[in-house]
Amino acid sequence: MSAKHLPFWNLKYVIMAKFRRRTCIILSLFILFIFSLMMGLKMLRPNKATFGDPFGLELLPELHQQTHLGKNLDSQNNDKINSETNIKNLKSVEITLKPSKASEPYLEELRPLNYYLHVFYYSWYGNPQFDGKYIHWNHPILKHWDPRITKNYPQGKHNPPDDIGSSFYPELGIYSSRDPSVIETHMKQMYSASIGVLALSWYPPGTNDENGENTDDLVPTILDKAHKYNLKVTFHIEPYSNRDDQNMYKNVKYIIDKYGNHPAFYRYQTKTGNSLPMFYIYDSYITKPEKWANLLTTTGSQSIRNSPYDGLFIALLVESKHRYDILQGGFDGIYTYFATNGFTYGSSYENWAGLKFFCDQFNLLFIPSVGPGYIDTSIRPWNAQNTRNRISGKYYETALGAALHAHPSVISITSFNEWHEGTQIEKAVPKRTSNTVYLDYRPHKPSLYLELTRKWSEKYSKERAAYAFDHELPLS
Repeated sequence: MSAKHLPFWNLKYVIMAKFRRRTCIILSLFILFIFSLMMGLKMLRPNKATFGDPFGLELLPELHQQTHLGKNLDSQNNDKINSETNIKNLKSVEITLKPSKASEPYLEELRPLNYYLHVFYYSWYGNPQFDGKYIHWNHPILKHWDPRITKNYPQGKHNPPDDIGSSFYPELGIYSSRDPSVIETHMKQMYSASIGVLALSWYPPGTNDENGENTDDLVPTILDKAHKYNLKVTFHIEPYSNRDDQNMYKNVKYIIDKYGNHPAFYRYQTKTGNSLPMFYIYDSYITKPEKWANLLTTTGSQSIRNSPYDGLFIALLVESKHRYDILQGGFDGIYTYFATNGFTYGSSYENWAGLKFFCDQFNLLFIPSVGPGYIDTSIRPWNAQNTRNRISGKYYETALGAALHAHPSVISITSFNEWHEGTQIEKAVPKRTSNTVYLDYRPHKPSLYLELTRKWSEKYSKERAAYAFDHELPLS
């Protein structure tokens, strides 16, 4: 190469080196920009994205959980349930995990309550601090009606605080329903879930369920605490001993006379403009329809109709044939209670559209009951076939979707805190003892079912406004 061409090639190399350097700088800046953008988008992702969309009804699996080690498992029941597993006889140190304060919803951020969304509430729990002993947490293990089956399962009672009659463990611990701070926390949780009405399990003074004590003296405190959060209280009348038309009249009169003037006492405004108390009647089918007709028809011998004690009386529908007994008895509506899809005719989602049509024909309120799942093997170990896996909230959302599809008058939730049957939406936490690993809501927070309830409460409120033109409103 001649000497006169050297400056040209030197210049070319200098230019190419600068070009490569500039390209590297631009490429580095571009990579940095993309990385920053992705980090920003990740930080902006909404928290609710983890819930996803509910399964369709046709996809709902009927899962049966096996909750004790040492039992033979059928091959069809070998599904792994991750954190929703109750394992007995584990040799380990007791561990109780508490959620962070971040799991508490902020009250000031929530919308108004939905008074067409009711939840069944139980005030029958006790502990030594407030009651001198454990009540209901030490629930006995119930015997099967066939002694040959009973002998294959454990006997006796649960032994709190580590061994309780539930497959889940409450965030509040083994609480007493008499503890004012517990009642207040429960009202906060219901408020956070946009639930408007709690249906209080109730026995008349001097009576109680076979595993508890009478709790009528708690009603004033429950009403006061409910009113603080703008909640309303209705009554879920249990099948007390010898319940009939005559003592039902006396007990309805007692409730209305004693509690009817409280601002938290629930009334439902009907199409005709009447504002009436509502009473859920559990196991109403036990009493013959002729007896109910004495109380609930205008011509009955104990008629409560058109009196100061008239109300809306909601019967439990279990079997299809109960529809006509309910009509004959003079009831004002039906509810289905059980949180187990397929367990009864009334609790089966596929029957809700037909039940709504029936109710519309005879001017009855239709109140389907939805629940987050079901597992009662801690007190009925022989009943695993009726377990319904929560599927991290999918079972609950499927039930709520089915209820909304039926355009009901009211939706009821089974339950806020029926821990024995595993239907609670109350906060539960992980807990492990030397013998038991309790179920929990992981990978979600303890407030998962309260948050899902709020989401669907708002959806129901909007949809109901579109199809209900009767302007039925509870009294304020």
